[in-house]
Amino acid sequence: MISAKQLILPQKLKGIHYFLPNEEGKNKIFEVNLCDKYQKTVPFAKIYFLVSEIVDINIQTWIEKLQALGKNAFALEFLEKELPSYTDIGVKRALSRLTSKGSIISIIKGYYLIIPPQYHSKGILPPYLYVDGLMKYLNRPYYVGLLNAAAFHGAAHQQPQEFFVFTIMPAMRPISKKGQKINYISISEINPKFLVDIKTEMGYLKVSNPLLTATDLIQFEKKIGGLNRATTILEELSEKISPEQINSEIVNHVPVSTWQRLGYIWEKVLEQEALAEDLFQKLAEQQKKLFRIPLKASGTKNKLPTDNRWKIIINTTIETDF
Repeated sequence: MISAKQLILPQKLKGIHYFLPNEEGKNKIFEVNLCDKYQKTVPFAKIYFLVSEIVDINIQTWIEKLQALGKNAFALEFLEKELPSYTDIGVKRALSRLTSKGSIISIIKGYYLIIPPQYHSKGILPPYLYVDGLMKYLNRPYYVGLLNAAAFHGAAHQQPQEFFVFTIMPAMRPISKKGQKINYISISEINPKFLVDIKTEMGYLKVSNPLLTATDLIQFEKKIGGLNRATTILEELSEKISPEQINSEIVNHVPVSTWQRLGYIWEKVLEQEALAEDLFQKLAEQQKKLFRIPLKASGTKNKLPTDNRWKIIINTTIETDF
């Protein structure tokens, strides 16, 4: 006796039922019940073709419903739970065909982005539209930082070529898809008090506040092209920083060496004396000891002048684009 599996169809195909036989009957002729009033016999290969087409239609319909609910991504395990009547192989083949059409793209194993028509030419969504959902799927705390955070705060005069996401250990590999790159920076701790929620067309995105962004630009300056570029961004970003943001909690969160470099740049390069003074006083209140450190971390330290206040060894000249 030949086994068969009935497939569940979308509403527009109700009343049509295809039966897929097992491997033993693949060379035989089978009766296919197309509707209550019509029957015909077709070979296994034809049944398989029809079944594959129905699976594609069902999954495409399911994806369209997700879009209508404002979703722009889905996990494979969620799809399999929602459509339990399909085999793993059937689902994966259907997803492969939809990927070939540009309707979806796998951003990491088991996680797919839904590509709306306006992004078909690029074949992928901008990272700010899907990073929040991706990190929730991975169960990872995160925030968008560096040049991308500065851009959200209105302080980027150039379009960042990479998207920077901070998360906790263990380290994550970068994602490169369709000419787009997400770089992950691993840190020991993420304090939600230093983050802000930025509204996007698909929800919210966690972004470092202006002060944390400023300290990250200094601490991770090598990742964005050096101190000159970091200082250029700080020129505009500093206007978004208020004295209230310089509190004891963030002072203890960021390395003292980073505060020293930022304080020196604020005072001596950007002429932000008020911010520099507020920072210096807060460091003193928290009894932070300042040691001699080079302005450029990788530069020489020998026989060079030192700024007396910030204990900065002036081993480079900072030039901005302004």
